Amino acid sequence: MTDRPFTDDYWDERERWSRDQLESFQLDALQRQLRTVVDTSDFYRRRLADLDWEPGDVRSLDDLRQLPVTRKTEYVEAIDQEPPFGPALACDPTDVRRVHFSSGTTSQPTPMCWTQQDLDRWADLYARSAYAQGVRATDVYQCLFSFSWFVGGLGGMLSYQRIGATCIPGGSVDSRRQIETMFRYGTTCVGGTPSFMLHLAEVAGELGYDLRDSAVSKVMVGGEPGAGIPATRQRIEQLWGAQCRDGYGSLEFQPIAWECHVGAGGHLAEDFALAEVLDPETHEPVADGERGVLVLTHLDKQACPLVRWWTGDVVVRDAGVCDCGRTHARLPGGVLGRADDMLVVRGVNVFPSAVEDVIRRTSGTTGEFQIVVDDDVRDTTTGFLSGLKLRVEFTVGPDDGAASRLAEQLRSELQVRAAVEPLAPGSLPRTTHKASRLVEEPR
Repeated sequence: MTDRPFTDDYWDERERWSRDQLESFQLDALQRQLRTVVDTSDFYRRRLADLDWEPGDVRSLDDLRQLPVTRKTEYVEAIDQEPPFGPALACDPTDVRRVHFSSGTTSQPTPMCWTQQDLDRWADLYARSAYAQGVRATDVYQCLFSFSWFVGGLGGMLSYQRIGATCIPGGSVDSRRQIETMFRYGTTCVGGTPSFMLHLAEVAGELGYDLRDSAVSKVMVGGEPGAGIPATRQRIEQLWGAQCRDGYGSLEFQPIAWECHVGAGGHLAEDFALAEVLDPETHEPVADGERGVLVLTHLDKQACPLVRWWTGDVVVRDAGVCDCGRTHARLPGGVLGRADDMLVVRGVNVFPSAVEDVIRRTSGTTGEFQIVVDDDVRDTTTGFLSGLKLRVEFTVGPDDGAASRLAEQLRSELQVRAAVEPLAPGSLPRTTHKASRLVEEPR
């Protein structure tokens, strides 16, 4: 693993490999990983047993498409049948050094394991990403991601410590103390969810602090769409007086893509995971620049290697070289939405992130909102949506006309009818973790 930067601008020489070098490395790593998976993972040995296939059949990156995608429901079902870690654990249980869990909001919390080698790789990739955003050993990093069960907190600490920065494990609690700590100890960079960054700015104002007067110059956000949404990025940067950059990972893949200082989309960690972008219906690859679902395959994971993992995240890939000089493909706009969160309104596809962008660009709002799906906008027979129903906090009075102007703006940009219910500031719940914008009420 890399313990110091390759140059003053790059952490690892792999960041500037040519596409030919990178794809040659990926193919070699993929072939090794698939042989290991078949030898060590009961989960995949069983899944692939009925196929007329051998690891040696993969002679090009395109040959991976011979294999089926793996969905989280299948992974969870396998764990339920063989608790506690399930048949996907591909190492000796005594070699497991870390276990994190999913949120468990829709099912039993799902475990994901790491060996020491996995943790070292994780830390190095995170360090590479933070270094690309301008973090150096002279920085003071305050980690505002949750440390309870969630992967974000410890992941962030690993990376900034490896760079050599002074690290403060704040977590996502006690907002007053977080703000006081920033000012007292000269915090220069912070990391957390976009929701918590906006929440802290709101609390800071109530306490008489202006975060623009702090030493913070770099804000890294992740865990939910944020810096990839232009209006949300702009709001965070205005409130903090700092550069805001996006980081994207998941429980199963840490990390997936992080932005560099240019801020033109997260660079995929292509030497760690092979990325495909597929049509959600046909599962065929889409061209660069077109929307599709991101599917990932580990190239060197030990504990729980995954093959063609269906993330459910809708992205656009750009394989062009970034202005920073890095050659790994980028995801402009970050995660554009979840395939299962997409709303279809009279035949128009609408993602919550697109609604958020319009609302946060609209003057007179706090930026807080909910999308409500109920019988007011849902055909009770077919379930199809006829429009959007929104609850939005406004800083102006209900007679100002701001709600109707917002509805018209949504109609103009998203091509859907919207009913906007204006609320007073503070009416909607705040979160220190992942914000849930979609409220679905049963029929």
